[in-house]
Amino acid sequence: MAGLREVVRALLDRPGVAAVAVVSGDGLTIDHAARGDFDAETVAALIPGIIQNARRLGSTAERGELGLGVLEFDRGLAVFSALGPESMLLVLVDPGTNVGELLHDLRTHRPALQQLG
Repeated sequence: MAGLREVVRALLDRPGVAAVAVVSGDGLTIDHAARGDFDAETVAALIPGIIQNARRLGSTAERGELGLGVLEFDRGLAVFSALGPESMLLVLVDPGTNVGELLHDLRTHRPALQQLG
């Protein structure tokens, strides 16, 4: 089985992926890779709050546990997923990128990703 570093690099190798980060529950970078400039520490500090609020939304709206989320911005997408109680995955995707296969793979391989996180 591939290690965390290999998974992060493999995700970055996908077409249209600009950055990948695995973040601890307290907002610290566990691992990351990016094409170009990417302030991993600042971004990592923001992810736990987003995940916490997404989980609260799922609970309050009776949608269940958080699987993954997608936020759309002018310059691309941010795909995030809770890997467990103590780690999260963030994938930044360039605009116009078809993310269907990425979302499918993140859902399909979530149990294996959770073991790495």
